[in-house]
Amino acid sequence: MVSRGGITGGNKFIPEKLKEQGIAVVTVNYRLSPKVKCPVYIEDAAAAVAWTFNNIEKYGGSKEKIVVSGHSAGGYLTSMLGLDKHYLAKYAIDANNIAMLIPFSGHTITHFTVRKERGIPGTQAIIDEYAPLYFVRPDAPPLLLITGDRELEMLGRYEENAYMYRMMKVAGHTNTRIMELDGFNHGEMASPALEVLLKEISVLDK
Repeated sequence: MVSRGGITGGNKFIPEKLKEQGIAVVTVNYRLSPKVKCPVYIEDAAAAVAWTFNNIEKYGGSKEKIVVSGHSAGGYLTSMLGLDKHYLAKYAIDANNIAMLIPFSGHTITHFTVRKERGIPGTQAIIDEYAPLYFVRPDAPPLLLITGDRELEMLGRYEENAYMYRMMKVAGHTNTRIMELDGFNHGEMASPALEVLLKEISVLDK
């Protein structure tokens, strides 16, 4: 799990719903803006995923069953690490070896904090090398995009993810799905999304 907080705040924690589930949970922090600038926090998240690949078997896990997930900023970092392969390649890890990507309400355009660092307003959409959408490709890990209700979410977050879903399909990726959690806003959607996450993880043991 990658923590949330707009890349400017927040702290790592293990959600109660993920405790005592027979799974290994690695929750991480990363350096925050404005003390650091993009892409430092993406690189920190990559280092954490690399650590997991290199160490999870010591804790009874399997590096063949690593699922990367996170809410909001964590969702954005999840997608960046899974789609832009160069962050994990630094550690000689192929991002395609991630078993599944499950971002919760993550930006698929360039994150608003990255834009803010450049003086770009939050309402101006940018798709560049810091946007998951920039890296749509057919060979990415299985991708499940989960958002809250489109009428209750943060600015266009459902629509961003819907476009990501469509472009992954156009690119030839056959295992991209999208789920809209009706009635839940940006913050509220995390709890039911964790239920979905657990269901998805259970499939890996079959």
